[in-house]
Amino acid sequence: MSDKSTIDPVTDEERESWPKHPIVALEQPFDDVRGSIKPLVDMLMKSAVLIESKAGAIRAQHYHLTDWHYCYVLDGSMEYYHRETGSEAEPEMLVITKGQMVFTPPMVDHAMKFPEDCTFLTLSRNPRDQESYEKDVVRIHMIDTDGALTWTPDDDK
Repeated sequence: MSDKSTIDPVTDEERESWPKHPIVALEQPFDDVRGSIKPLVDMLMKSAVLIESKAGAIRAQHYHLTDWHYCYVLDGSMEYYHRETGSEAEPEMLVITKGQMVFTPPMVDHAMKFPEDCTFLTLSRNPRDQESYEKDVVRIHMIDTDGALTWTPDDDK
């Protein structure tokens, strides 16, 4: 296994295991008298983070060189924008609501806009420490940010 700052290359076998569509069809939960178990992702990953976004916020506006991630909405909703990296086409927008999950493979421009407060779980291939994350991310301007809550690493300088 590699250290946190090393980004492993993507393999063809890994690509074949990815969902074919951005919105992921979830398996039915296993229910019994104790409650429910809902399968989300059965893949090797190096990061699981809980993200809380405020209404009016924009996140992402980037693509990843090797990282993929699943975003499972626990509460609220997001507008998820995506398009193939290098495309000049308008991004497709999907509304992802509580209980839905969206998948983003590498080399897909993506942005998230939050019309309401939203809490979501992000499950990622690569580590999420800032050094590893910045090595793999390429920032772009994909959607309008006028009047939105935004942040970039340059904001801390």
